[in-house]
Amino acid sequence: MLFYCYRTMVNKPVRKESNLTSSWTSNWLDIDRSIENLRNEMEKAFSSFPSINMSKTPQSTCDVIDEGKQLRVKIDVPGVKKNEINLNVTDNSLEISAKHKEESEEKKKNYLRKERSQISYYRTLPLPERIKAENVKAKLADGVLDIVLPKANPTTSQKKKPISVQ
Repeated sequence: MLFYCYRTMVNKPVRKESNLTSSWTSNWLDIDRSIENLRNEMEKAFSSFPSINMSKTPQSTCDVIDEGKQLRVKIDVPGVKKNEINLNVTDNSLEISAKHKEESEEKKKNYLRKERSQISYYRTLPLPERIKAENVKAKLADGVLDIVLPKANPTTSQKKKPISVQ
């Protein structure tokens, strides 16, 4: 909060900050510094632990296409087999999940190495229109899952009107 204070000798206005404002600002700066110091200390403490390479859920590319009488969903699921995919559909949403596990083992004289990898996908897509859940079809080819969803009430394609950008 700012207020004006007049000097008695010169009668000139001098602008000063109230103690409330300056202490409030400095308190936030102190808190910010303290949090930054804590973060740095935590990073130092955890840097001594051995690193663990956590596999992340891969991001999959997904396309939803309106083909007039049906919707088509194409989603990339590389490395996944068709028996590892689960699809659940309702009138207005599509749930896609997949899990793929691989194991390899290498034996030499006194050496044994076993590696495991796991890929998992999960996606729920809200659909823009109601569909006929009983007529949905899916096909997996070359790592791309192609799902055809017939519309309950097919709509004609909307006319496009160009708009100029200014």
